[in-house]
Amino acid sequence: MAKILMVVSAADRLTLADGTTHPTGYWAEEVAVSHRVLREAGLDVDIATPGGVRPTVDPVSLDERGNVDEASAKEFRAYLDALSGRLDKPLTLGDVQAADYDAVYIPGGHGPMEDLARDADLARLLREADSGGKVVAALCHGPAGVLSTSGGEAGEGFPFAGRRLTVFTDEEERQGGLGEAVPYFVESRLRELGALVETAPAWTSKVVTDGNLVTGQNPQSSADTARQVLQTLKDRGVA
Repeated sequence: MAKILMVVSAADRLTLADGTTHPTGYWAEEVAVSHRVLREAGLDVDIATPGGVRPTVDPVSLDERGNVDEASAKEFRAYLDALSGRLDKPLTLGDVQAADYDAVYIPGGHGPMEDLARDADLARLLREADSGGKVVAALCHGPAGVLSTSGGEAGEGFPFAGRRLTVFTDEEERQGGLGEAVPYFVESRLRELGALVETAPAWTSKVVTDGNLVTGQNPQSSADTARQVLQTLKDRGVA
């Protein structure tokens, strides 16, 4: 059975461009739907956060402010409640090893922009996973996590430079995210570092696969991203 490590942000606040903070966390749909698709396919999924801190769901991802209808919100809440045993006591990111997993999967929400983007443990894990040919997957704002591997200067040692990927777009951030208030735009930052960002029209599903790298553009891409991770593992003779 293939084994997946889902790395979830532990941040409950995002420091904005003006220095103030905004409540945030992980995006409910991206964790719930991705986890469900992977588990229903029979994969073992562990959850880890920085410091082993219980992650916080972004409340916006469970109501009309996040364009989530009542029925969907109820479904996501129910799944996350069922997953509470793992969410309440996640693994500590610094304790896990890439060698123990077939894939690393990073869902979004604005949380990853705050902690995962500069987490040294995640940087180590992603570098080890990528160099070892393990699947590296990230969804929506989740690709902010790969910024942790940038090594400082634009393009310096960034293992995902020249790689095709997608991410929550600057357009989507301006339309339905936090707009100019964000401390940085993830799409723009990845482009600056040399990633080859591919995008679809805002709020439509888009998944990009480049070898062992699988990325999804937005919450609408949650199920398709998880399914592509499954397919990539199958193609590699793992799942």
